[in-house]
Amino acid sequence: MPVESGNSAAARQVKQKRKSHSLSIRRTNSTEQDRPGMQRDMLEGQDSKLPMALRSNLLDLFGQIEREFENLYIENLELRREIESLNERLAGEGQTVDGGDLSKGALKTKASHSTSQLSQKLKTTYKASTSKIVSSFKATTSRAVCQLVKEYVGHRDGIWDLAVTRVTPLVLGTASADHCSMLWSIETGKCLLKYAGHAGSVNSIKFHPTEQMALTASGDQTAHIWRYMVQLPLPQPPADISASLDDDVDFSDKDEADGEAEGPNECPTIRVATTTLKSHQGVVIAADWLVGGKQVVTASWDRAANLYDVETSELVHTLTGHDQELTHCCTHPTQRLVVTSSRDTTFRLWDFRDPSIHSVNVFQGHTDTVTSAVFTVGDNVVSGSDDRTVKVWDLKNMRSPIATIRTDSAVNRISVSANQRIIALPHDNRQVRLFDMNGVRLARLPRSNRQGHRRMVCCSAWNEENQACNLFTCGFDRQAIGWNINIPALLQEK
Repeated sequence: MPVESGNSAAARQVKQKRKSHSLSIRRTNSTEQDRPGMQRDMLEGQDSKLPMALRSNLLDLFGQIEREFENLYIENLELRREIESLNERLAGEGQTVDGGDLSKGALKTKASHSTSQLSQKLKTTYKASTSKIVSSFKATTSRAVCQLVKEYVGHRDGIWDLAVTRVTPLVLGTASADHCSMLWSIETGKCLLKYAGHAGSVNSIKFHPTEQMALTASGDQTAHIWRYMVQLPLPQPPADISASLDDDVDFSDKDEADGEAEGPNECPTIRVATTTLKSHQGVVIAADWLVGGKQVVTASWDRAANLYDVETSELVHTLTGHDQELTHCCTHPTQRLVVTSSRDTTFRLWDFRDPSIHSVNVFQGHTDTVTSAVFTVGDNVVSGSDDRTVKVWDLKNMRSPIATIRTDSAVNRISVSANQRIIALPHDNRQVRLFDMNGVRLARLPRSNRQGHRRMVCCSAWNEENQACNLFTCGFDRQAIGWNINIPALLQEK
């Protein structure tokens, strides 16, 4: 008899709980019907700079999220009641569960199974709700727009690298597999000067920070320093060619012969270098000027980077440690720091600020070839890799990246805008994407109306001095392209 009375009392408690829960559900449903009106009243009473349509859309989305979590909460209560009923049945059958402990015996299996189902449902609902929010933001935010300003056609083979001079006159320099480097008028697209002193592919080009000198690296195992003098032609009106960055039309079947139809106009040719740097036993893949322009660093497939004195052409240091071929090197704009990247999936930071101590740090954040690593104006390093990721690192704490960008194609030589802090990602799949330093995608350059690259995009370079043409890209379709990138302030803040 005492057992029966105890069971009846427990049954009454369960019924009371179910009754109170059903009342709470009805109250919740009644308040949901009145919620849209309440949200609108709150919306009108608040002071916000957001447009009314955007605010209303946000409230609707948050309301959907709230309802999803309410449904999950109700399902969770139902599962808890089922567990309680199972506990009562086990107690009635004479099995003892001390203190209602759900972590023992057969009940543990049922409870864990129910918990795993709930966890899976929570994950599915969260992903669906997040996708809805992201899609809504894409539809309501301002769209980034670019304009194709000029095409630079004249090389006979793919273009590996490009750069903009740092002193006036501002010209564009390109390095090509056709053994030549060319200087172009940014406004007219005409070739102003050709350097033909290398006996192999020209793999990179960088300009002196204060003088009219260029540094080129080549497959002939040398790096050349050569002086240039150019006279800019009169500018021409830019072509009126613009497109939205979200246009997906692809015109990639353009005839390759088009690249050979238009060659550069007759321009002066330099065939002898001012200085030749010879120490490497393999292809010199990249080179750059250290701050001040008195020293240069070169990176080679012989797994070493060399530091040279410009005035004497002497080898100052050999930087060894990489296990495989080097792919790129870059110098800090204001400090004596060098970063080298390699096929061994690492990049290394070399510190020459103290003449007596040359420290090196190794970073292993990628799973495939690190194609490039570059400094920003601040204390950041941005690295790109064939593992289809780009990582942003803080120089003060390089243990782990502060942002990771995941893409659908291998990333080649990246560049970062000093003024807007925007990362330009050239891809193997002919796309060029723009991200901010937090890893948020801002835009994708268009590939429609016969615009854009038709082959792998090898490199990107920003031009901070010319607002009309502020980004350049080059690829293995034998052309360089100048773009005008307009990123709304709203997108950059996000």
